[in-house]
Amino acid sequence: MTLDSSQPVGTRLAAIDVGTNSIRLIVAEVENDGTYRVLDEEREMTRLGRGLSALGRLSDEAMERSLDAIGKMKAISDGFQVRELRAIATSAVRESVNGRAFCREAARRHHLSIEVISSDEEARLAFRSVVKNFNLEGRAAAIVDIGGGSTEVILAAGTVIDRIHSLSLGAICLSERYCLSDPLRPKHRKRLRKEIHRVINRGIGKPSFTADCMVGSGGTFCTLADMVQCQRSGRTGPVQGYLMTRTEIVRLLDRLLEMPLETRRQLPGLNPARADIIIAGVAVVERIADVLGCNQILVNDRGIRDGLLQSMIGDQAGRQMSDPAPAADRMDAVRLLAQKCRSNQQHCQHVARLADMMFDELCGRFNLPPAGREILLAAAWLHETGYLIHFSQHHKHAYHLIMHGELPGFSAREIELIANVARYHRRALPKKSHNTFRRLDRPERRLVRQLAGILRVANSLDRTHSQSVTGLRCESSNGLLRLVVEGASDPQVEIWDAERNARLFENAFDARLELVWRADLDEQTALPLRPLVPEESQRVRA
Repeated sequence: MTLDSSQPVGTRLAAIDVGTNSIRLIVAEVENDGTYRVLDEEREMTRLGRGLSALGRLSDEAMERSLDAIGKMKAISDGFQVRELRAIATSAVRESVNGRAFCREAARRHHLSIEVISSDEEARLAFRSVVKNFNLEGRAAAIVDIGGGSTEVILAAGTVIDRIHSLSLGAICLSERYCLSDPLRPKHRKRLRKEIHRVINRGIGKPSFTADCMVGSGGTFCTLADMVQCQRSGRTGPVQGYLMTRTEIVRLLDRLLEMPLETRRQLPGLNPARADIIIAGVAVVERIADVLGCNQILVNDRGIRDGLLQSMIGDQAGRQMSDPAPAADRMDAVRLLAQKCRSNQQHCQHVARLADMMFDELCGRFNLPPAGREILLAAAWLHETGYLIHFSQHHKHAYHLIMHGELPGFSAREIELIANVARYHRRALPKKSHNTFRRLDRPERRLVRQLAGILRVANSLDRTHSQSVTGLRCESSNGLLRLVVEGASDPQVEIWDAERNARLFENAFDARLELVWRADLDEQTALPLRPLVPEESQRVRA
């Protein structure tokens, strides 16, 4: 290919997705507004994962086909003189014993580094593509990416991820194991459905919410859209954003189950090369839609390669910034996530202020690490994010929303600490039986208990969301912590709620907590704090 040097060339990027069934290339030019236009696309069905479920390794023939395809795509990318080419591999390479050897051979032959991404990263790329191409605002959505070796299910509230589930339900692997007759005999149908049900039940269990819609990416969804279009109008067309119903999927699956392979290959809208694995793929779609309560199914034909390009564009923009991001931007990202989750900004800000005051009062007495302050403040800002999904379990949803939210500037470990502190701002105390808490090491568990104890009290001190507590002071003596809260009027509800929720705080700091109210006073006229006497202690608790 010869480039016209007289024409200005923008930033060109390319992405290669090495999947279990197909390998795809996309070459794009980035526009000034951060969008891109596609210059070229290439796809080759190499069946890299064929035989993987039985052998646990990539076959020599499949690797050779795939390496040849990667070489062609690398040459196309080079012809477009791209600034950056990124290649990723998913389930087949990730799960096989010789996946690393395959990557080394690609590097040797084609000077191309292939990154083997985790199932979570695969899901995030699929989600990133959907958020860019669909309006999810105010909707509970399930984003489903079905590949040849696995299926990723993302449950999202608007543009924020709540849960990621990676299921061992790939169209190729299921077909090799359970589609053993032609047409499929009743016993094989039963085994296929039973396995799909078992994996979904174990991987997802009871869904955290009912999804308004499903957005699906991958070859199975695109093929489904083609077949449904042919049923509706007798011809195919663009599938991006195409809307199907679960009823149509159920009816189509029933038809496919009755057809022998040769008849399926002639079915309008069905790519003959995909006819041998389509039953398993459609069965997965139907079952997930049923479990999640989705009646509307939308198609995203761009998938993780689009998400990868979006990620690369974001990285390019970050590298072009002249100044490094200041540390304060970390909290800007926290506030932005709270806003995206529609948290009560005034309440969260006030709780963060109260928590900050308590941290100041306690850090010297109990040697709290300075880094704990920002963990606490971030958790205070984000403790209500879970309301976006469910009221009574909002503390648990807050954990997942924080873990999957975008908080640039924070390390993965810091994000996990923030999520745990927010998760324990109410209800159950931290326990080692909780997987998310058990993952932390001992000092981190101690810190989470202390910070979550502070957050519980701070949150209670704005129980009525009226910001009636304007300040606080603390004194300690003989295992007693006396917290004097200040405000123009007596915050009886706040003090009652704080004492009711003081158990975690008292356990974490090994001290009994007492709360009293004092009206706002100037520094010069403020009465000195005095030790508690038993009679007054009883009156305060009453």
